[in-house]
Amino acid sequence: MQNRTEAVRHLLSRNVEEVIEKTHLEKALTSGKKLRVKHGIDPTGDKIHIGRAVVLWKLREFQNLGHKIVLIIGDFTAQIGDPSDKLSKRPFLSPAQIKKNLKTYLAQIGKILNLKKAEVRYNSEWLKKLNFQEISQLAENFSMQQMLARRNFSERYKKGEEISLRETFYPLMQGYDSVAVKSDVELGGTDQLFNLLAGRKIQEAYSQKPQDVMVMKMLLGTDGRKMSTSWGNVINIVDAPNDIFGKTMAMRDEQISEYLELTSGFAMEEVHHYAELLKRGENPKHIKEKLAFALVARYHGEAAAQKAAEHFTNVFTKRNVAGAELPSVLLDRRPLAVLDLVFEIRTEIKKPMSRSEARRLVEQGGVAVDDVAMTDPRHVVTPLEGMVVRIGKKDFFRVSTR
Repeated sequence: MQNRTEAVRHLLSRNVEEVIEKTHLEKALTSGKKLRVKHGIDPTGDKIHIGRAVVLWKLREFQNLGHKIVLIIGDFTAQIGDPSDKLSKRPFLSPAQIKKNLKTYLAQIGKILNLKKAEVRYNSEWLKKLNFQEISQLAENFSMQQMLARRNFSERYKKGEEISLRETFYPLMQGYDSVAVKSDVELGGTDQLFNLLAGRKIQEAYSQKPQDVMVMKMLLGTDGRKMSTSWGNVINIVDAPNDIFGKTMAMRDEQISEYLELTSGFAMEEVHHYAELLKRGENPKHIKEKLAFALVARYHGEAAAQKAAEHFTNVFTKRNVAGAELPSVLLDRRPLAVLDLVFEIRTEIKKPMSRSEARRLVEQGGVAVDDVAMTDPRHVVTPLEGMVVRIGKKDFFRVSTR
């Protein structure tokens, strides 16, 4: 069994980009002190993807060592919208939208964390009580120069794009969350660094010891861009087993090692072993199959993973056997939305379809890629050699790439 020293070493290094006050945190972890470990998650959508789960699995490590996880559901901050790494203004979410998104949030998080041992808080509890004087005192800790120096704000400012004052309030609120729950440590992705550091500064302003900060590596989407529900390049932890398996198999080959490290749960020795096999010319498909199996098993169990693997094998085999008999369409090997995929295929076969018709077909379940239903027109796929696309009930097409 892993001893505590080894567990702490693993906690401070695996999937971690940076630790601020690492020596201080390491000392606290080895001292036996029970830490309050904070993480906030805004319900801006109704599903949690495996990119967000990277932080949740790290929280699980803290929990396994006996520390108190303080999970903050941002029912208030979700209305404001976190501008971190956003190159356009986020929409103002209504309370009704947030309530809808929250419906299954805790059940999803419960796939990773033991919620019975966690402290779950909603930041509307304290943020909606702040008056204008208190907000002004919070704002006094930061300058407009600091805000405009943030990469996303800086780029938008140079382009003359709108930056709402509302967006500049977000780090103040996230920082005040740390004060409200007396956080010892806060976790977040690399895009959250400004907000995480704001927590340290605001805690000091309220005469609290500044929290240590653990910055986690960010997982890119299956198409190589930032993982974003709005772009459809995500794998959600509640996706059906066949969908998780199929999406993993369709991801870009260059990302296999990154996904193995951040999402599989494999020991680093195994991750390095598979990375070495890829360098030696191993077929990426074989490594993807192991990754896909691990992901399905992690969120649905090994029995479901076995069934998903068998399902994919059957589909893949049928695709290769019957492929020559299917009409072939020539597409560029570049990421594109399912809506555009349908539009391009219909244009390629000289049977054009309007974008509105294509959208309705997708939303009604009339499109599948390698037997995986595609109901989100924005979901991003990359055309691969031999991929089979179904459009409607009977029209199957084999993809060739250039």
